[in-house]
Amino acid sequence: MNYKDLINEVTRLLDEFQEDKQCIDNFTQDAAKDLKNFSSADQKFIIDTLYGCITRKKLLDVVVNIFYIHHEKYLFRVDRNLFIVVCYLAMFHLDVLGLEHFSRIIKSLDISKMHKFLSFFFNVSNLTTHIQREWSHIYDAAVVDNNWITPLLRWCSEIEALLDQLAKKMGRGCLPKKSPRKNTEPREFDLTQPKARPLPAPEVIPQQESQVKFKQASIKINTCNNGVPVTTHRSPKESEILDEMRLRNRQEALKVLNEANSQQFRCANPQKSEKTQNVISQILQSRDAELKFDQLYTSGSPASQKTNSLPVRLNTTAILREGALYNRQLEEALQRFERLSQGASEPSAFLQWQKEMKEKDLQEELAELERRRLEGRISHEEAVLARERVLERNHHKAQQTKEETAQLMRKYAEKRMKEEKEMRELVQQVADGHKNSKAAKDKLQEIKQRIVKEVSEQSRELLSQALEEAQAELSRKMELIRQIRAFESVSLIRQNFVDDTETAGHDLLCEMSVAELRERLALLRETEQCELEDRRQHIFQEKQLKEQLLLEQLDNIALRRSLAEHAASRSQEEKRMRGELREAVRRDERVLALQKTLEQKQQERQKKKTEKNSMKKNEQVLPLTVKTSLNKKVRRD
Repeated sequence: MNYKDLINEVTRLLDEFQEDKQCIDNFTQDAAKDLKNFSSADQKFIIDTLYGCITRKKLLDVVVNIFYIHHEKYLFRVDRNLFIVVCYLAMFHLDVLGLEHFSRIIKSLDISKMHKFLSFFFNVSNLTTHIQREWSHIYDAAVVDNNWITPLLRWCSEIEALLDQLAKKMGRGCLPKKSPRKNTEPREFDLTQPKARPLPAPEVIPQQESQVKFKQASIKINTCNNGVPVTTHRSPKESEILDEMRLRNRQEALKVLNEANSQQFRCANPQKSEKTQNVISQILQSRDAELKFDQLYTSGSPASQKTNSLPVRLNTTAILREGALYNRQLEEALQRFERLSQGASEPSAFLQWQKEMKEKDLQEELAELERRRLEGRISHEEAVLARERVLERNHHKAQQTKEETAQLMRKYAEKRMKEEKEMRELVQQVADGHKNSKAAKDKLQEIKQRIVKEVSEQSRELLSQALEEAQAELSRKMELIRQIRAFESVSLIRQNFVDDTETAGHDLLCEMSVAELRERLALLRETEQCELEDRRQHIFQEKQLKEQLLLEQLDNIALRRSLAEHAASRSQEEKRMRGELREAVRRDERVLALQKTLEQKQQERQKKKTEKNSMKKNEQVLPLTVKTSLNKKVRRD
């Protein structure tokens, strides 16, 4: 027989076997009776393979479950027993069958499925990780390694040749092996030294008018006088004047150059007008006046106390937290001074340049944001205009539909009038036919009354029976209460002769008399009192130390806050400079142009709105006339 038929027969028998209902031996005997069409060798192969797959089911299920997890998208549950049979043959019969017969069995089955399963099962990484770990949970690790993992690893090289043959049959050629992943090697970050900013070239010094006049005068004297000029025997004063002017101009140019280097981007921060400055000063004065609301009612405090006092009352946690922060800042400043004393460089020049570059970037960013905002508003206005145009078209269509519906309503009113006339005639006919139904109603009323009487009699009997049962239960309870009260009324003779020094006599190890218990409780109270006094003393000492620490921290906080106020004033000045930057951005030409276009779009939209309102007023008059005409026609009909 063909190998494919044998494997299909084994998988069919595995599908029929039910582990919880059938015995393996009985099932194999019944299966052998049905295999009369096969030869004895084929029958032996089928029975042995079936018996092995059932007995080794745990090991085989581990492999097939992991295989389905990895290839769940491309597999069906129907082929599960097929993979179990192939796995059993590869694990327990590969040495007996040999590679030649095993390859024939594999080639007789579906090539793509067998290629996927064998490439997964004979992969070294899968065998030594997932499969070996799961098998070690069932059997001992040494048994798994010696009996199954090592033999399968020996066959991996020969199975690869079989996989190449299967790949060629599928028309894909040999599958490329996965190259190992290359880990990225980190490189050090190289910081290049920033180039120094070149100094701007000074402006060209214009030629002075006195020098030109002197040249013209000398030419006139030489041309007019035929003899020797007077200036030949004495040095001219103009050269000295020119030297002084050159020196003065040179000094002014250097001064301007130094100011340009020290105060860059000054052109982007124009000074505010006098009106703006007056408004700002008025706002600041009003705020100061609001803050000085209780100045009339306070006599003031000495200067020494004001420096050490805090403006806000802090709790203990806030004082300790702020003190720790200032101590950490002080340590960082001391470390910085130590680094500077050891020769480290101060990055103040670079920070100044960085600050200037940030201001420049901020100015550009603000201008870009303003432009985007205006462009967005322009697009919004355009969208509103387009929407209004669409609404006008829809309104025109709605007017047409209203006219059509008005005509349909007229027709519908006429139709309804005809139907109402027909209905009146039908109602009149039905009323004439129902005059003889009064006798039937009387009979029905009599039947209903008889049924009600029967139901009331039955309910009366049930109620009387329930009342008798309730009375019997109540009498039984009253009898029980009477007996209990009789037992309680009997007096008991009680004699109490108690000795405090004697024990109760229960023969317990921890048993003690009342007197001993009282003495022990008194000693326990004394010890608790001593412990309480010690604890109070310890708490008082800790409280004193804590108060001293808080006072020191408050002095430190007051000092630091005075320094922080100076820093805040400097930051306020920087904010003022940024405000001037924003004013410069608002005066940008592109921003002004976008502002103009936005105003034009808004005016256009306002004009459309006014036209639309006028059209609505005209439209409100027309429906009233149409309704009145319709009502008149209906009344006439």
